[in-house]
Amino acid sequence: MNKIEHIGIAVKDLEAAGKTYETLLNTECYKTEKVKSEGVETAFYQVGESKIELLAATNEDSPIAKFLNKKGEGIHHIAFAVEDIKAEMKRLEGEGYQLLNEKPKKGADNKLVAFLHPKSANGVLVELCQEITEEPERLPEGDEIWDA
Repeated sequence: MNKIEHIGIAVKDLEAAGKTYETLLNTECYKTEKVKSEGVETAFYQVGESKIELLAATNEDSPIAKFLNKKGEGIHHIAFAVEDIKAEMKRLEGEGYQLLNEKPKKGADNKLVAFLHPKSANGVLVELCQEITEEPERLPEGDEIWDA
């Protein structure tokens, strides 16, 4: 793992939370994006070398909606940048970590992502992120890709 890529924060109202974080971080949102496959709308803020990702549910069945109903607003996950997500998934699974994804999938901010179950990391949902450097049609066959 190379660095903390971002911290994901679940929010009920993306616009209101965005105003809060723009003031808090003294920076503007540089990107908003919907990820249909996850039922989420995101907003990203650059903070030094890392990022804050705000996540709001776009439907009541999404993982973020379930998180908000169970725990309320707050830190949802921590994401780590990796060079080779498939190799890192294999390594972690070999070390006994429980993966929530069998294969990487396309997430927000031009990333391939995979998650580790919170039970594997002391109650913290961990996301692995790899920057997509190739066109989606050139990604390895079998990866789940969401088309915008």
